[in-house]
Amino acid sequence: MYRVGIGYDAHRFEEGRKLIIGGVEIPYHLGLKGHSDADVLTHAICDAILGALSLGDIGELFPDTDEKYRSVSSLILLEKVVSLAERMGYKIVNVDTVIVAQEPKFKPYKEEMKRKLASVMKIGKERISVKATTTEGMGFEGRREGISAQAVVLLEKTSGRFE
Repeated sequence: MYRVGIGYDAHRFEEGRKLIIGGVEIPYHLGLKGHSDADVLTHAICDAILGALSLGDIGELFPDTDEKYRSVSSLILLEKVVSLAERMGYKIVNVDTVIVAQEPKFKPYKEEMKRKLASVMKIGKERISVKATTTEGMGFEGRREGISAQAVVLLEKTSGRFE
């Protein structure tokens, strides 16, 4: 049995923060505002997995009112989400993602993102697609106000009861 989930996240830029995308620090003069490290790509993947499992979203599981998640690496949140999927008898088949930003450029960092994400999700990096696009100056991403990301995940039931 297979389940598909989609995830989306967006954060606005903020001065004085590191820019973390896909678990990788990207050299840039702005970071993203958020309770955790504001890693939009990893948050979108978490939401895709949670959606496939019909378990709500990242904000429900890791609320921004909980101080233990302040400045936490989103890779830790992803690890917890993957563990939850495994406990429910699911494994990740593949993940397809897109980062939407006018700048910075992400091409030099995609392989490192895939490597870090694959390690946490316990799959080969060839099962992860990380794409990046601009909006040709349209919308909040195009105005350089922030970054968004989308993710789709396919899960396969490997154990437990089939529902």
